[in-house]
Amino acid sequence: MLETGLQAATNHFGKDSQALLLFWGWRDVLNRIWQVVTTPIPIGNISITAGWLIVGILIFALSIFLSRVISSFFERRLEKQAQIDPGLRYTIARLINYFVLVIGVVWSLKVIGVDLTSIALLFTALSVGIGFGLQYIAADIAAGFILLFERPIRVGDRITIDNDLEGDVRSIKLRTTVMITNDRIAIIVPNSRLVSQPVTNWSYADPRARIAIPVSVSADSDIDLVTETLLLAAQGIEKVLEDPPPKVQFLKFGEYSLDFRLLVWTREPSRHPQIRSDINYRVAKLFRERNIKIPYPVQELRLQSGDGPLKEALLDEEQRGK
Repeated sequence: MLETGLQAATNHFGKDSQALLLFWGWRDVLNRIWQVVTTPIPIGNISITAGWLIVGILIFALSIFLSRVISSFFERRLEKQAQIDPGLRYTIARLINYFVLVIGVVWSLKVIGVDLTSIALLFTALSVGIGFGLQYIAADIAAGFILLFERPIRVGDRITIDNDLEGDVRSIKLRTTVMITNDRIAIIVPNSRLVSQPVTNWSYADPRARIAIPVSVSADSDIDLVTETLLLAAQGIEKVLEDPPPKVQFLKFGEYSLDFRLLVWTREPSRHPQIRSDINYRVAKLFRERNIKIPYPVQELRLQSGDGPLKEALLDEEQRGK
């Protein structure tokens, strides 16, 4: 019936009336869409409209994009300031990223119509459960902020954990820290481990790092010759500094050895395994040339003459052999 009326109106008024009817038809569709978008949807104690929900999601997505763009912009600008430490530049960029992201989240929730006071009360009520159920994640996040603000470990530092894991700090994230080893292997370490356990930071206060190389020689060695040889072995080694100069320490008299320690300095602590290896090659070569002996444990077995269980056992063995 409606189609018959539209066809009659079109035949009577022409093409202009057809365009007008099409306009009014689309207007009716848009009105219905607007009603759907603006109709409140009750969710618990709050009412949310589909339109503001879409706007809130767009604001949240925009905040994520802007947080990355703005933090990258500030990081590039700070890179031009040579007097600013690279770790401090990274910390500033991360804090800006978090700040913009938090503003975007709060704004999007406000636009959607969520009562922030209710959210605060909800998180307060759940704090005990979060503390017990997610205590390790919460500890990692808290440790991440400690690393960013206190900065005992910075991006670019060379660190060793438990005298086993060693690498350069690539990034400090909210929950984890990424280390890169000499083998280019990425190690992901929880932040709480870096805060609660001893960590050796080779680059904390001074870019120079000292490398200690223990050496033991036989007890009858000439200590002056050993000292001269060790200092000679450290000369000409790549990445070893001349200032401070290498140094030899006489540590102790061992059970069957004399224990020394060669100390050298470098500005590239990440190369210390290779530096240690190069020096050990030189030490072994020079020790052979100068007849300096490496000690080995010696055990003596003494047999005393006379009657005893051992003598009787030997005599019994001799008689059985006959």
